[in-house]
Amino acid sequence: MAIAKAERLMNLALCLLGTRRPLSKRELRDSVEAYVEAAGPGRGAGAGDDSFNRMFERDKDDLRELGLVIETVESLDGEIGYLARRDSNRLPPITLDAEEAAALGLAAKVWQQARLAGAASGALQKLRAAGLPADVDPFEAHGALEPRIPVHEAAFEPLMLACRDRRPVAFDYRKSNAARPETRHVEPWALECWRGHWYLAGFDRDRGAERVFRLSRITGKVRSRGAAFTAPVPDVVTVRETVAGWAGEIADRSARIRLRSGAGYPLRAKATAVRELGGGWDELEIPYGHGLDAWLVEFGPDVVVLEPAELRADVVDRLRAVAKG
Repeated sequence: MAIAKAERLMNLALCLLGTRRPLSKRELRDSVEAYVEAAGPGRGAGAGDDSFNRMFERDKDDLRELGLVIETVESLDGEIGYLARRDSNRLPPITLDAEEAAALGLAAKVWQQARLAGAASGALQKLRAAGLPADVDPFEAHGALEPRIPVHEAAFEPLMLACRDRRPVAFDYRKSNAARPETRHVEPWALECWRGHWYLAGFDRDRGAERVFRLSRITGKVRSRGAAFTAPVPDVVTVRETVAGWAGEIADRSARIRLRSGAGYPLRAKATAVRELGGGWDELEIPYGHGLDAWLVEFGPDVVVLEPAELRADVVDRLRAVAKG
């Protein structure tokens, strides 16, 4: 449906831009295939006219919202016509200095491993044809480090499109402490990369609240759902802050754990104090924030929580859930 509407809008825009005189509704109706189909066989004349009029008015408003200047002209005999003059809808010349061109080149390199790589490359080539400085190569390396965002998850592209189109989705998601995935119904808001992993933020319909999902834990295909969003989309989606909080990056307390010698190097890197216990074990003091229990479970039998008691209980509950399968 979204593709069909986009094609209809494009055809209408081409008709209005390609004419030198105003076109009446009747002429536009005969020129755009979708309008002809809207009043196809099996419809009464009145029903066909009503369907076309509603569709045309919506399309005209949509094109104007997109920035197309559409003029309404009344002829001598009182008939209303429409056209979009090219001089009124022409973009100003594109001028970029060397620094701006370099910034665009770096932005395009970010997407080299994603499907957007072709679109980004094509856009830069069009900018060059439109007057990009001849002595500036947007693809030239401008430093020893290059920004790259790897995209290996198959769920990235359908979720990116769903975020763009404001289209609800469903997918199977396996939590870190679960043996089997669960189906989640989500209204997707935004995708963001944090520390090498892609995350989706959106409204979880089953839980009635905002949730963040790591794309690497999505299994199977992302399925589209036709219904509209039921929850408002926030102006600012704080994906990184939410993930940091859930991962224990935002900590307001400390926890004491026993860690097997030679294991758990990520935990050792975060430790504020380390003490050898002997017998192949060390005692660590680490920052304690929301989500620390899920992280500790990943180290299995190499970690034993000493305190606080609620953290120990949460880790035990997660281990039991995994053991039950």
